[in-house]
Amino acid sequence: MSRMIQITDVVLRDGHQSLIATRLRTDDMLPVASLLDEAGYWSLECWGGATFDACVRFLKEDPWLRLRKLREAMPKTRLQMLLRGQNLLGYRHYSDDVVEAFVKKAASNGIDVFRIFDALNDIRNLETAIKAVKKTGKHAQGTICYTTSPVHTVEAFVDQARQMEGMGADSIAIKDMAGLLTPQVTYDLVKSLKQELSVPVFLHSHYTSGLASMCQLKAVEAGVDHLDTCVSSFAGGTSHPPTETMVAALQAAGYKTSVDLEKVAKVAAHFREVRKKYHQFESEYNGVDTHVLVSQVPGGMMSNLANQLKDQGALERIQEVFDEIPRVRHDLGYPPLVTPTSQIVGTQAVINVVTGKRYETITNEVKRYLQGWYGKAPAVVDADLQKRAIGSETVIDVRPADLLKAELSELRAEVGALAETEEDVLTYAMFPEVAKPFLEGRKAGTLKPEELKPKAAAAGGGGQIATEFKITVHGETYDIHVTGVSPAGADDRRFYLTVDGEPEEITMESKGEFSRQSGGGKRPRASKPGDVVTAMPGNIVDVLVKAGQVVKAGDPLLIIEAMKMETEIKAPIGGAVQAIHVAKGDRVTPTEALIEIG
Repeated sequence: MSRMIQITDVVLRDGHQSLIATRLRTDDMLPVASLLDEAGYWSLECWGGATFDACVRFLKEDPWLRLRKLREAMPKTRLQMLLRGQNLLGYRHYSDDVVEAFVKKAASNGIDVFRIFDALNDIRNLETAIKAVKKTGKHAQGTICYTTSPVHTVEAFVDQARQMEGMGADSIAIKDMAGLLTPQVTYDLVKSLKQELSVPVFLHSHYTSGLASMCQLKAVEAGVDHLDTCVSSFAGGTSHPPTETMVAALQAAGYKTSVDLEKVAKVAAHFREVRKKYHQFESEYNGVDTHVLVSQVPGGMMSNLANQLKDQGALERIQEVFDEIPRVRHDLGYPPLVTPTSQIVGTQAVINVVTGKRYETITNEVKRYLQGWYGKAPAVVDADLQKRAIGSETVIDVRPADLLKAELSELRAEVGALAETEEDVLTYAMFPEVAKPFLEGRKAGTLKPEELKPKAAAAGGGGQIATEFKITVHGETYDIHVTGVSPAGADDRRFYLTVDGEPEEITMESKGEFSRQSGGGKRPRASKPGDVVTAMPGNIVDVLVKAGQVVKAGDPLLIIEAMKMETEIKAPIGGAVQAIHVAKGDRVTPTEALIEIG
């Protein structure tokens, strides 16, 4: 009797994360939700990963509302999410009470399957999340982050899988986020897992290297139970094997699937048209790229990295960054490149390339990584770099969350009345610097979360819904942030623009003319040795000094967030702080004097 191969489709999460930088809006998912629900999938991956961050940061959507809408529209099919273990959906470790609360709310809002991974494959960081999922009665899936290095072997991965099964995992997934698996290694790994485990085995593989379809067929031969695929209009390249192609191949080889290809074809036609709307997020690096076998940059990271470098005005240097990533990864003890370690390694590689000086600026996340705050590195880290980053501070060797006190109550107090629900508190917990203005904007617009529609708000002028873009004039690039507010009169529409961090008020009057009021003088251009600058555009997270304070060269002055990572900006010379031109929350760009030291 032919064997059944179950299919999970990732078009609602990893497909668009890989190809259009996670920008797909809920309104473009819902028209085909009923078709997806009837198509015969075992599950639909639709939440988690970078979607939560992108909803709040870029799309101005409530990610919890997205989940509830998808649950309502697809009542028959399991909904699946990607959860970063103790990191949840953010970039740091959270206390156990936050992990437990997040899992409980995700389950009650509609998630059935939790694919749980740790970026370092440190199983200590999976324990709390797996227990929390089991407590809700949902499916807990332990995950192997596949990568290659001198210390990553089939035997090591099988041992990890055994331990996750022992923790209560209902299944084991092989997550090949960079498309590094080869057909024979896939066969050997799946065969070994099937021999050692009693739970089902899933394979999730990106198409980046062009090998994924072959790997999936070899996995089926070795006994794999489930495959991840993506509707064809969001498949291939840095995404995944096409659902239609794999189902046809499996059926022709004598295997069963429950997927209805006629319904999938209609879904594919919808997304083929929808994808055209997001062309500005497409990257020339979205196609098959065998160089990934060297750089190991995963699919989801590829398009985001290209967009981030574009924001920095350094897209032409992306190949230098790809060359630098393996060197940084070696220095950090070969972490698999998956969020958040892909972001940690990638951002540090960008800084090394853009500044032209390796590790002169080290992100706070690299420092935390080298101190052990993300878990145990797979291999020995570069001792000189570690000493340079953390000095004489102690390297921790316990589960990082063991050192964290319960923080949920404190987070509730911090967000205060801005949080209308417990879900809002958890959104704030994930991304406080992004969530706060999002929640403030929602409140100022007097819109309830379920009524929040960015397009409608922008058209009608209601709500603080920001649009961000760049304009280049005569070689000068300007960061433009536009926020619509309620008009002063029935015939006027008013916008607030931030141009390179400086507020400008623009009013479009009924006769079609614009009036402009400047919000203040621009920062001086950096020209002296004591002028403090940033290497990359970003937002000020904190100002660490006061005017008149005496500092030494190398002292931290500011913390800036760029490319989702926080970095200290240090004093270029010693002296007294003569002027501070920034405050927390300001948008800053290179060439500006942020602080003057003399």
